[in-house]
Amino acid sequence: MPRPRKCLISLDDTPYYHCISRCVRKAFLCGKDPSSGKSYEHRRHWVEQRILFLSSVFSIEICAYAVMSNHTHLVLFVDKQQALKWSDLEVLKRWHKLHKGTVLTRRYMYEPERIRLTDAEINSVKATIEVYRRRLFDISWYMRLLNEYIARKANKEDHCTGHFWEGRFKSQALLDEPALLACMAYVDLNPVRANMAKNPQSSAYTSIKKRLNAAKHNAQPNRLCHFNNNLKQHSRGLPFLLSDYLALIQTTCQRIIRSDKPCEISKATTLKKHQLSERDWQSLIGAIEAKFGTRISMKIARTRLVVSSIADAC
Repeated sequence: MPRPRKCLISLDDTPYYHCISRCVRKAFLCGKDPSSGKSYEHRRHWVEQRILFLSSVFSIEICAYAVMSNHTHLVLFVDKQQALKWSDLEVLKRWHKLHKGTVLTRRYMYEPERIRLTDAEINSVKATIEVYRRRLFDISWYMRLLNEYIARKANKEDHCTGHFWEGRFKSQALLDEPALLACMAYVDLNPVRANMAKNPQSSAYTSIKKRLNAAKHNAQPNRLCHFNNNLKQHSRGLPFLLSDYLALIQTTCQRIIRSDKPCEISKATTLKKHQLSERDWQSLIGAIEAKFGTRISMKIARTRLVVSSIADAC
């Protein structure tokens, strides 16, 4: 029996989640459908722009994303504390970018109308604001506003109605830094693994392409979660060095392209920091969807390696 979403997403356990949405139809979400010959490549732009727009509204940052032919991958960071610090007006301003709100919330945004509200009306607005605030750091609401938007546009273009996605979305909690690192690499290298791109630089509509383009100018993309390049200080951002991550991506990509070619993955600085062997890294990055369920961690991966080794010995 499927578990309720509230049991799968717990910000007390981790703020990082891997979310996957798959198209229900035989026709492609994006790319070119070989059966009909019709190209849906332009839909990649829809998805990417919607992802980046939502990240500018929600208190949810994008660590990694990839828009594939019939599914999407997102690695999300939920910044609950940031949402809790927003003023009431900031919450309404952001929510009104997504929905019209109510008559009272719209009046509250306009100062001449705000001073005319009664105490009961203001209390009603305050209660509504807290509902909106919670939604703005809720992954379910984020994915709903992403997938519904794409489904409506695709249905309109295809002149049809009905389900566009298999379900709401699949989510995996990333419980430690190795799991986060492996999942980001898995998502960033998905087009290479699927033979849709020769390397990360040519992987269109992915976070890694944006990061590599920005890195040429010694910068990081505005709409993506930034790497914390001063790891000695406790600050917001991904807990890795950008240069280490990009080097790890390139080395792992070489192994994907040429499995017979020796690559010194285990010597990568990021892996050494987390005491990850090449076997650990391969067991993580190679099994994100296939062998992990709703939770991913290095502890789970190592436990499965031990079980697998025992089974092989028997």
